[in-house]
Amino acid sequence: MTKKHELPEYLNERGYLYRLQKARELAVRSAGKDWRSVARRDQLPPDGDWRIWLILAGRGFGKTRAITEWALEQARRYPKSRGALVAATAADARDVLIEGESGILNSAPPDFQPKYSPSRRRLEFPNGSIATHFSADEPNRLRGPQFHWAICDELAAWRFAAAFDNLLLGVRLGVDPRIVIATTPRPVPLIQKLLADPTCVITRGSTYENAAHLAPAFLEAILSRYAGTRLGRQEIEGEVLDDVPGALWQAAWIDAARVQSAPKLLRVVVAVDPAVTAGKGSDETGIVAAGAALIDGEVHGYVLGDHSLKASPERWARAAVAASQQHAAEQIVVEVNNGGELVEHTIRTVDASVPITAVRASRGKVLRAEPIAALYEQGKVHHVGRFDALEDQMCRWTADAGKSPDRVDALVWALHDLLIANPPISKPVRLKRGW
Repeated sequence: MTKKHELPEYLNERGYLYRLQKARELAVRSAGKDWRSVARRDQLPPDGDWRIWLILAGRGFGKTRAITEWALEQARRYPKSRGALVAATAADARDVLIEGESGILNSAPPDFQPKYSPSRRRLEFPNGSIATHFSADEPNRLRGPQFHWAICDELAAWRFAAAFDNLLLGVRLGVDPRIVIATTPRPVPLIQKLLADPTCVITRGSTYENAAHLAPAFLEAILSRYAGTRLGRQEIEGEVLDDVPGALWQAAWIDAARVQSAPKLLRVVVAVDPAVTAGKGSDETGIVAAGAALIDGEVHGYVLGDHSLKASPERWARAAVAASQQHAAEQIVVEVNNGGELVEHTIRTVDASVPITAVRASRGKVLRAEPIAALYEQGKVHHVGRFDALEDQMCRWTADAGKSPDRVDALVWALHDLLIANPPISKPVRLKRGW
């Protein structure tokens, strides 16, 4: 266990501690100077002719600061220019690009502070330049407007590729219109397309490179959880991970059907795949909440929450009951292959009234998971938001991998109950006359 304000041992072992100390010394000496004098080289725009600059890097790299500072440079350099600030949602555009710690209002120097008009979604700079912010969830708003420059935040999280297409067509003013993109990588088609675009210059980087400006507690938490994992390669190292050959799920299926909110749900359940021990090397207990709704007469599944954790039986039972209450679930579906009646008893000691459906796996886990994966491929299962750890397990589990991850097991049990074993009636039952 590391002490407060100390980095975990593996950072020291990998040689980051010395680099961190030197970087912090430089940061102190550089305080109060302009951006180009304190930024790392990989946070500054590349030389030469380019149309698109893509910063593809891990969390905490300093991507947002890099693109907002570039936007400020463009607004100052080209008086009366028009710029676009685009994020995944309207809230992200406001909270990250405008008002965030690294947003434009906090990054602009005193002599170039813009006037922000939230109702008009625009920033007006002293020299007449104007920047308007947009939500990628409303791609049609980007039809028509023209811009000299644009910045895009977390492009891999955009639901509609049309938003970027419309923006690309609209950045056409002036002699050198450019777009700068910052995103944590995900293997979505839009990112893959940009990687193959000869007009796109790419900067790659990891969380470690900005360690001087990150809280040691954050570094310890994210690295201890994700370092050495496939998800860590994406979220920390900034790699674009291709689909694992033979995996039952593909990231593109999940991303294509992702939604921000669920419709009216007919049924909601919480499924639990329990761990029977709570030691250091024990498995996680998978706890996943999901619901079912009718969309155009067909039953669709909605993954509402991943509450999985590594804990004692008493703690995971409390977490399962809390998830059931949070999502107003009608029952808890619990696998009893390991533990039998003891598993049900553990939950009932927390809440004796909670409805429980015990299920026992009689078929192989792959056979049970394959129909659920097929529903994902058909676009009939939607994740309400993002569940990184769960989705990582889904996209790297193959049929020949042996033991399935516990989050995936809980997901499959929940969706199996909702969509296969006990689906809501898709059409009203019409009784014969006289019945």
